[in-house]
Amino acid sequence: MIPEELIKKIRQIQIYTSRTVDASFAGQYESVFKGRGMQFDEVREYTPGDDIRSIDWNVTARTGKAYIKQFVEEREMTVIFAVDLSASGQFGTVNKMKNELAAEFCAVLAFAAAKNNDKVGLLIFTDQIELYIPPKKGSSHVLRLIRELLYFKMPRRKTDISMALEYIAKVTRKKATIFLVSDFIESDFKKSLGLLNKRHDVIAVPVRDRVEISMPSVGLIELQDAETGEIILVDTSSSKFRNQYGQESSSRFNDLENLLRSTNVDCIPVTTDKPYIRDLVQFFHARHKRH
Repeated sequence: MIPEELIKKIRQIQIYTSRTVDASFAGQYESVFKGRGMQFDEVREYTPGDDIRSIDWNVTARTGKAYIKQFVEEREMTVIFAVDLSASGQFGTVNKMKNELAAEFCAVLAFAAAKNNDKVGLLIFTDQIELYIPPKKGSSHVLRLIRELLYFKMPRRKTDISMALEYIAKVTRKKATIFLVSDFIESDFKKSLGLLNKRHDVIAVPVRDRVEISMPSVGLIELQDAETGEIILVDTSSSKFRNQYGQESSSRFNDLENLLRSTNVDCIPVTTDKPYIRDLVQFFHARHKRH
């Protein structure tokens, strides 16, 4: 049985995302993600001005007249959400937990994909593969993915992004758009990310909380590492501590951005204290101009 609270949460996300998809970017999604390329449609007789590289020599030899191959854009595409739900995602000081934000973000894009008749799949990972649901079409399938994302609980488990990327490479034969959603606490995955992005279109979605970016002054507090359980006492009223904390946080994110840039992977950062729809729309606009 699914708990009442979870059903309510899924319903809220469904209502929110359906409005968002309709209002903000259903058309933009379609214009940005064009599918896997071109597929053969038919042959027609050659006319002057046609590209001779398109000539179908088999049909031409058989009929004695020049024919060319015509192609149409292959519209249907596959979207896979690779979501890191390790223990560090069970953190949030504003509005929602990072894992909840990750689920909601995936829901918005999953409903946009379903509306566009695309296939949607899900990989939940920590330091091992927790769940893989192969891509399928339909809004009922999308609801299942959202339920799995919200229902998933894994106490104190670490992250292995490389392992997840290598798994996707094995199970995904045809080209797909892959949203890699994580707080990216782990950073040793450049090689596997670069290899996957050569075959597929990978987009990184760093999920962060405001406190992970800038520590407020709230006196003495205990900080616990969600993935190791280690607890340390820190004095947040110390400006020296807060400055050092902010610099280290900024440096980590800069390192991530450099890693993504070096592997030619796009990035959509989201935080628990800000609406992400505008960032998503801006990302669509920027991508549309490039392609």
